[in-house]
Amino acid sequence: MKASFIKKTGGIDVIEYGDLPINEPAGTQVLVRVKAVSVNPIDVYIRAGLVKFNLPFPYILGCDVAGVIEKIGPQVTRFKVGDKVWGSNQGLLGRQGTFSEFALVEECWLYPMPDSVSFEEAAAISLVGITAHLGLVKHAQVRAGDIVFVNGGGGSVGTMVIQMARLLGARVIASTSGEGKIKLCADLGVEAVVDYKKEDLCKWLKAFYPDGVSIWWENNRNPDLSVAVKSLSENGRLIVLAGRDATPSIPLGEFYVKQCVMRGFVMFKASSDEQLQCAQDINRWMASGRLKAIIDRVLPLTKTAEAHKVQEDYTIRGIGKLTGKIVVVP
Repeated sequence: MKASFIKKTGGIDVIEYGDLPINEPAGTQVLVRVKAVSVNPIDVYIRAGLVKFNLPFPYILGCDVAGVIEKIGPQVTRFKVGDKVWGSNQGLLGRQGTFSEFALVEECWLYPMPDSVSFEEAAAISLVGITAHLGLVKHAQVRAGDIVFVNGGGGSVGTMVIQMARLLGARVIASTSGEGKIKLCADLGVEAVVDYKKEDLCKWLKAFYPDGVSIWWENNRNPDLSVAVKSLSENGRLIVLAGRDATPSIPLGEFYVKQCVMRGFVMFKASSDEQLQCAQDINRWMASGRLKAIIDRVLPLTKTAEAHKVQEDYTIRGIGKLTGKIVVVP
């Protein structure tokens, strides 16, 4: 099968496109004929060696997958050959990735795909959708009527958080930059959106939401948590899932006097049962058309290096434009 893989970590030039063997499914594994995958920042970090995993070289890139089951192992109970499925959490913790014509996946990491959803849409929603759901439901314990502020609402995770928070009954506001992403957030239904490059966030939030926000969702790699704490309400929840190398200061006195909670998390450490609960809601919302994939571009598998360069430039170097996911198809 054709695949995009690496034999060592490093820059874009370590990505190879070529032939690898197709392994037969055993136990509870299924062999998926891949129809679409998508690029995530974690893919870039792993390929570059910035996040250390014991990688099974040659290591196939990618976390997300959408496709059709080609074969099943003898102990598979949830799926049959021909089922359309989507999933994530591959290419992590010793597992091979998905940027290939076929992917061998444990059935616990796969979910049935609604007929009305395309493979490209399912792949684009998978990791970011599960991340948003885990953060809102498990960690922030969002409730109807909460005010959720998404700092970085125009990004791939941010757009999922906006949509899901609204579906869960919360009021949603966001920050982003640029007219295109301002419009995107507005189109997704936020009640207010601010350009953080043009406005003082703290003053803007104080003017329009003087009692503070219930949940501050932090997407920025270099967050200013002093603004977050000042903008939280009593018993506010601060959700952090970015800023691996960041060392921000925090106004501790105000934080504990308000009885706030801060929680950081990474989706790939959630159990398969926890991720399945996320997927059930996501499937229902996708099937009804209420949860929409935001796709920037679709590239062939032969252009995996180009996809990584675009993602790396945007995520790490802060250059270029990217609105939504990069989807890759074999």
